[in-house]
Amino acid sequence: MSDRIIEFTVPAGATAGRADKIFASEFDDISRARLQKAFDAGQVTFDGVTIDKRFKVNREGILRAVLEEPTFDVSPVAVDLPLDIIYEDESILVVNKAAGMIVHPGSGTGDNTLVHALLHHCGENLSMIGAPNRPGIVHRLDKETSGLIIIAKNDTAHHKLVAEFSERRTYKRYTALVFGHPKVSRGSVKEPIGRHPVMRTRMAVVHSGKSAHTDWKVEARYGHKVTRMSCVIHTGRTHQIRVHMSEIRFPLLGDTTYGFKPGRLKEIAVPRVMLHSSELHIQHPDRDELMKFKAPLPADFEALISQVEDLT
Repeated sequence: MSDRIIEFTVPAGATAGRADKIFASEFDDISRARLQKAFDAGQVTFDGVTIDKRFKVNREGILRAVLEEPTFDVSPVAVDLPLDIIYEDESILVVNKAAGMIVHPGSGTGDNTLVHALLHHCGENLSMIGAPNRPGIVHRLDKETSGLIIIAKNDTAHHKLVAEFSERRTYKRYTALVFGHPKVSRGSVKEPIGRHPVMRTRMAVVHSGKSAHTDWKVEARYGHKVTRMSCVIHTGRTHQIRVHMSEIRFPLLGDTTYGFKPGRLKEIAVPRVMLHSSELHIQHPDRDELMKFKAPLPADFEALISQVEDLT
């Protein structure tokens, strides 16, 4: 067994709540059973003090849990894979992730994840929070989503960046190609998102879900069927843009999970879910500087746009 460390920085002014419920609301992929084991083993702390699940968090601080997690047959090793590096210094690395690259190893993945590439590029200069399978990983992008992702190269930077994301102090803008033309040029979706009540591998807008907020704006309209949208997310829910755009009847091209029907584009082959992390702003973890990163649209976006421009 290996340990996975999860942390959540409780911001000042947050609504008081039980520790176990806070963890459950912030980490979609952690089961209650695993959390319970961590509490039972005394592996959950608040600002360094061991707590039980009934502990009520009523002030700002850091919740931390050490979770037992099965390892894979072999821990990830360094693999020389191409990386499109946007920025790098002694504390952070910003990568323009290629579509199709999985961020970290999991059940059934190979040795071609972003983590494998990071181990080769960074060597020992990589945060060990989340090791062995998630070293340096501050946030995630879906396999098919391309674009900006930030990596922590040391534990201090990791803690500070996780706090920024938890406290919603980052700016995250995505570009999406959706089916259909909205009648208005911009809007907001603030529907809560949670696990689909029947299909548990999917997310959905559900009353009992977590708060989610997406602002969208039309950037371009192509032919009579496709729109390029800019989507700014103020929360980081799983599949948030995909679920919210589907909810307002504008599914992402290629996203058959959330409502896109390939036959709607005649004989045009959509290569993937057409979503790209275009812009990311973070406060540098070492200095008082706002860092702004942008990633241009990838070639498959541009190619598909050229195909749909004249669709009737």
